[in-house]
Amino acid sequence: MIRARPVLSAFLMVCGLVALAADRAAAQGFGFGSVVGGISIDAEGIVRNLDPEALQTLADDRRAALRADADTVADGAMRKVSLAEVIAAVKASLDAGVPPSAEALFLGGLQRVTHVFVDPKGRDIILAGPAERITVDATGTVVGATSRRPVLQLEDFVVALRAIDAAREGGIQCSIDPTPEGIARLRATLSRQRTIGDPQATFRAMEEAVGPQAVTVGGVPADSRFARVLVAADYRMKRIGMGLEESGVDGLPSYLALVPPGARASTLPRFWLEADYEPLSRDPDELAWRIDGRRMRCMTESDVAARDGIRRGAAGKDQAAEKWCAAMTEQYDDLAGKQPVFAELTNCVDLAVVAALIHGRQLASRAELDLGLLLDAERLPLPTYEVPTSVPTVASGLKKGTTWVLSASGGVQFQPWQFATADREVAELRDQRLAAVSARPASGCTWD
Repeated sequence: MIRARPVLSAFLMVCGLVALAADRAAAQGFGFGSVVGGISIDAEGIVRNLDPEALQTLADDRRAALRADADTVADGAMRKVSLAEVIAAVKASLDAGVPPSAEALFLGGLQRVTHVFVDPKGRDIILAGPAERITVDATGTVVGATSRRPVLQLEDFVVALRAIDAAREGGIQCSIDPTPEGIARLRATLSRQRTIGDPQATFRAMEEAVGPQAVTVGGVPADSRFARVLVAADYRMKRIGMGLEESGVDGLPSYLALVPPGARASTLPRFWLEADYEPLSRDPDELAWRIDGRRMRCMTESDVAARDGIRRGAAGKDQAAEKWCAAMTEQYDDLAGKQPVFAELTNCVDLAVVAALIHGRQLASRAELDLGLLLDAERLPLPTYEVPTSVPTVASGLKKGTTWVLSASGGVQFQPWQFATADREVAELRDQRLAAVSARPASGCTWD
């Protein structure tokens, strides 16, 4: 069993960003979602960059909150995490009124889930993958001490488990887009713009015309940490694309830098991030699963139209956008190493795929594992955070030929059920499952 310790409880008091309705959830040690990806969301739902001094304070306070308990998580090339023991630890913490250890809250330091093993005899489901000791980086993100990549969080997994059935229809997504009224005002403004004049005055006029861009979230609760990860990754992608901040990665300049003079460009280019996986591998008994070939792809408006069967002529293509998305796709892993929010996004995608696998293949029933506590919002409440509703338009545009290039729009979208329903048989996974189960220690929820 995991030791139940009164750690991490001061975190939410320090941040001051979680509503009072989340008090019970805070007592269970959740709440590391109040700030994700260096963004803040105020009471009116407006998304902005967090002030650097506030970010430093946040990082310092998170380090202090974790210091006493971080030693419960160690490095492991193939960490196994028992969901049965995690659930038992959470129940023990509920009974005692204290948070579970960091080992439970951060799923044994897992960097990602590569395998899922069903153990009917032990009435358990085991998540497995590479793991690291945990620490807190300069952005306040809980990361592996060696790779500096974010670790998986139980809070996100619980959100995925609770939301996965509803995500069957539309998948999981977020988008940040100008309103139709804002686009109409921008067109009117541009129609009157004959010369650039004062560039800053021109950009301010464009910003005022477009107004706040609307944030929408689907597939997961908009007030969850999971949703904040989606929004933060989308927000960062747009700022990088429009040259408002550096990517930090060689080979990934801004979209604006790739638009040659006189070339066709989009006034409001649209970019999407989508997940892609190879078919899942399984043993003949469907008790051992391997998750392979995950990657994130950047897509343009033309890419999405082609995928959805919408015909567009060659004139509808933005070659600079296609070039930028190709670079974003190629450099995504490097970018995730520089900006943790992009790795947090892939972590959430992994957990959603695992949730779809468990639910769709009825793995909990096969294991006779009761997931009821994790699914019960009354018994196990999660924090609720301010819902993101809008992002101020910031113009970093320039005039290329006869086209003004302004702020990017688009979003993040993926369908976890698509990946959880495609599989192929790999016989040797049976031996890997048996080895994992046989190595289980007499106590504790993680082993290697």
